[in-house]
Amino acid sequence: MKHKIEMKWLRNLAFESNMDGHSLITDATIEVGGDGKGVSPKKLMLTALAGCTGIDMSLILKKMRVTVDDIKVSVEGELTEEKPSYYKNMHIIYEFFGNNLPHQKIKRAVKLSEEEYCGVSALYKQVIPVTSEIIYHEI
Repeated sequence: MKHKIEMKWLRNLAFESNMDGHSLITDATIEVGGDGKGVSPKKLMLTALAGCTGIDMSLILKKMRVTVDDIKVSVEGELTEEKPSYYKNMHIIYEFFGNNLPHQKIKRAVKLSEEEYCGVSALYKQVIPVTSEIIYHEI
């Protein structure tokens, strides 16, 4: 299977992509000459990781019949100082909200996502350290 995207130039530094009927605009910040009309392509790497592991982990929890009130997935990436700058590491923070959260099942779902299902995580881990933590918010 292959995936393909195309970007249409919107002028200056902005581009628009249409993926499966969803539009996404990327642009540079005003400080570096863009117009700030879209998201940073580099930060999309963090979004891809959060989205991939979030979807996988949510599906696994659903199969386990675990219900939570809310889930928040954050990813922090530390950039190198040299050019071209790139992420030298990433850290995923999973936050779960609810009553009587089943910690062991949640830990298992996160571990399965990170180690067996999330293709973005698998790729990133080949070149940089990717760490994670789980935070529980009992409501």
